Amino acid sequence: MEIGACGIACEVCGLYAKGICEGCGSGTTEFSKEKLKKLKKLGISCPVLECAVKHKINYCSRDCDKFPCDKYKEEPVFPYSNAYLDMYEGRKPSQG
Repeated sequence: MEIGACGIACEVCGLYAKGICEGCGSGTTEFSKEKLKKLKKLGISCPVLECAVKHKINYCSRDCDKFPCDKYKEEPVFPYSNAYLDMYEGRKPSQG
């Protein structure tokens, strides 16, 4: 099962299912780096994937202590809703 650095299972994405997108994988693969290059050529960016690649994070919610960070909360909100992110943050143990 292909999973993006954001945590979305590609198989449940319509773009992936229709063959429009090949997925992006975790943020530590060569494939994800190549995916970023392809997106930039198309004039598209994915700030989540860019950050994961830059910081060598496989999957944000699992591997990054800063999740959910501002990249997930700035408009446009992608790929999670603010309600989900608030719930997630509320369930994390305090960092004290």
